[in-house]
Order: sequence, then structure tokens, then C-alpha cells
Amino acid sequence: MNTTDSERNRPALFPYAELRTRRSSVKFTRYAHDVLPLSVAEMDFELAKPVSDAIIDRVRGSDFGYIDSPGPLAPAFARFAATRWGWELDPEHVRVTTDVSVGLVETLRYGIPLGGRVVVTPPVYTPFYEVIEEALARVVEVPLARADGQWSIDLDGLETAFAAGADALLLCNPHNPIGLVHSRATLEKVASLAAQFNVLVVSDEVHAPLTHPGNEFTPFASIAAEFGARAVCITSASKGWNLAGAKCALLVAGDSLALDVLNRFPEEVTCRTSILGLHANVAAFSSIDWLDAAIGRIVKNDSFLANLLAERLPAVEYHRPQASYLSWIDFAPLGLGDDPAASILENAKVALNAGHLYGESGRGFARLNIACDPGLINEAVTRISSFVRG
Repeated sequence: MNTTDSERNRPALFPYAELRTRRSSVKFTRYAHDVLPLSVAEMDFELAKPVSDAIIDRVRGSDFGYIDSPGPLAPAFARFAATRWGWELDPEHVRVTTDVSVGLVETLRYGIPLGGRVVVTPPVYTPFYEVIEEALARVVEVPLARADGQWSIDLDGLETAFAAGADALLLCNPHNPIGLVHSRATLEKVASLAAQFNVLVVSDEVHAPLTHPGNEFTPFASIAAEFGARAVCITSASKGWNLAGAKCALLVAGDSLALDVLNRFPEEVTCRTSILGLHANVAAFSSIDWLDAAIGRIVKNDSFLANLLAERLPAVEYHRPQASYLSWIDFAPLGLGDDPAASILENAKVALNAGHLYGESGRGFARLNIACDPGLINEAVTRISSFVRG
């Protein structure tokens, strides 16, 4: 039987023991070898072949120079966005930088007044707090609303914060660590409020390519202009195709005023982008078979984890992700305190992300990475349940 290109372009899963020896990223070097590393947001999958080929081609051509524009990446991402989400963006509105965090910092630095107020919606990606501080701005928290086990943006709280003089909103879309895919209706209300109070919306959409089947992702910039809202989308292939170390991210202005913000960036914001990362991103946004297969693995692991927790740790509450490979688990019923990840690391030798670092509403929670061998997930739950029972 012949192997098709589609079948070849699927994510191979490395055995855990092999990963421990061949990878040098912080995920595999931060902890001792007896600790299962399920915290850092990296996938244990082999790169898509077109991506690795693109990097190798650059290396063979000794192509290690600087860049000064998105080049082929702008149309490559535009094609992906149109096909995946129906977003017909203007490639001329695309810029590049080193990574998503740099994009957030620079957009705030040049998009709002010095010392401005930036809204975040905890529990939320912990570096949001750091980038706001780096931009010399101030944090305004509007925690997500939680009812009947469901999370959502607190629109009333958002309106109050905007009316009180907020300058920007850092939107996590889809939301990390919860894996929440905000509905189009919710985002339209956010856009309407942002327009009403002249709030710049900076939307981190790096997990969007990993939206699970049955959920509809809406790029915020695709609807912002309709409501008169200023918006900058910041994204990358870094999460969807496991390219964090490639150091390339995209910024997309949703309107002419937002584009003016991006055009004020110093040249170095672009020039620091990795040329290897740029070409890796170009290849990634065309590697749809690999992406879909990776999502398939993640969805299976999500179901596997849900069943394991129901069987072995029935007291915990698992908030299953609608996007990405990060699982948000409420360990509070187990009585492990505000930081269950610390107890689990010490006693079960499983490394999770501490929920309280995502904001006060994350106390009692922990985040677990499921982009790995299901055997590793089984071992982690076995260790945690043994610790709890013991």
C-alpha cells in the first residue's frame, strides 16, 4: 500500500524516554528525571515535515540574515485565515515580531498613554501581567464570570472598567488556561463596548489554530471594524505547530487606526524576528493535515483524561478545553490548598502549572498539558490519585 503525502504529514509521537534525551527545552530540563513534566505549553509531537524541511532549506542555503517585513508570511497567513475562519484580512495590515509577548508589549507601548490602564480577564495567561508591567501600564482585573461550571467574559464588569477609563483590553482568544472559545455574540458585545469607550483591544490568538471540532473560533479583528473598535490580533504558528523556539509572530491590524499603531514601532521590532521562524511559519500555515491530526490526538487525550479523572479522582472538576491542549482542573475539593500544584509536585512528582498564578480566581486550580503520550497522562493521574489516597 502506498503512503500518501497526507498520511506522511502527520505528527509522530516520540516516546517519553526519547524526549528526555533529545530535547533541551525548559520543559525537559527544569525538573529532575523522576518528575513528569506536564506544565510548559509545548507538544511532544514531531514537527510537520514541511516545517522542518523549510528550516533545513534555510540552513543549507546559509540564509541567516535579517528581515524587514513579513514577506511571504503575510499572504500565507491570510490564506490560512480565509480558509479556516472565513477571515478576509488585508496582507498589507500584517507585521512580524519575535514572539507574541513582544507583540503585546510593543502594541501597548505605542497604542496607549504611558501609565495607561489595561484590562485582563483572570484566570488568564500569566505573562499578561508581566507584559503590562513592561509596557509601564497598570493592570485592571475583570475576572471571568463562572456559573454552573461554565466560564464567560463578564460583560457588565468589562463595561464598568471601560467606563472608568481603561485604555486597552488584553483579550485571550481562545482563553488560556481554560481553553474557552468565546462566542461570536460575546465578541461582538466586547467590540461594541470597546468602540463606545475608545478602548484598544489587543487579542492574543495564538491558540486559535488548535480549536477543537464542534467549536467556532472568531478572530476579533474580523468583526472589530464593523463596530468601530480598534483591534490588533497577535498570533503565530508557535502553539499550533510547536514552534515556540522559532521566534516569529504576526501582528494584524483590524483597522487603519490600529495600523497606525503598528507603523510607529521601531524597525528593530521587526528585524529581531528570526528568518528561520518566518519560513517555518509560512510552511506551518500550509500544513493543515498535520494540524488536524494533532488536534485529533489532543481531543482523544482530552476524553482519556476526563475518563481517568472521573474514575480515579471523582471529586475534582475538569473544565474541558474547547481549544488547545491545556486542561484546567479544580483540585479544591481535594483539600490541597490554594496551590495544589506545589503539593502534587512534591508528593506525586508531577509538574503542573499553579492556578493562582493566573489570578486570584485560579486558586485551587492547576493546568495540565495533554499534548503528549496518553500513557504519560495515565501515569500522572495514577501518581496524583495515589498521593491523595495515601
